[in-house]
Amino acid sequence: MENGNEEQKTIEVAVKALALDQRTKVPVVLLKEKEGERILPIWIGPSEASAIAIVLEDVIPQRPLTHDLLLLMIEGLRAKVQKVVITELKENTFYARIILVQGERFISVDARPSDSVALALRARAPIFVSDGIFDRQSSPPVETDPEDRAEALRRYLRDLDLKDFGRLEG
Repeated sequence: MENGNEEQKTIEVAVKALALDQRTKVPVVLLKEKEGERILPIWIGPSEASAIAIVLEDVIPQRPLTHDLLLLMIEGLRAKVQKVVITELKENTFYARIILVQGERFISVDARPSDSVALALRARAPIFVSDGIFDRQSSPPVETDPEDRAEALRRYLRDLDLKDFGRLEG
């Protein structure tokens, strides 16, 4: 869990947009190189899309949501989110690490990319992608209007019916 030093080459990215895959109706976060044109699409769940959209749209919830609570806990432990890194892709699943710094100590935590992005946006921490992932999975620049994609995602999230998720058995 410790050790914030990544040996792999990484590329800094920014969240270009949230979109809705028209074929599967699944939300996608689009990460674009800061110093280039490649875009990395990562398919995510609706709740993670909502958590990212809240930050992108500058919505301030009345009470802390899960990622807000996580950030408050990290800060309460006198740590800081230094960066997040999407580290690898195995069997069509992306993996990420959240790199925390607490004094002189670095802590590297395994996390889903969607949660990592949601946390990084809240902490205003940079987001990086391993160069190897970018080489294998990036898409050409998206030419469609980002506002159209964002509106489609907003409609999808607004129209979600909690019954579609089934019932959790405990």
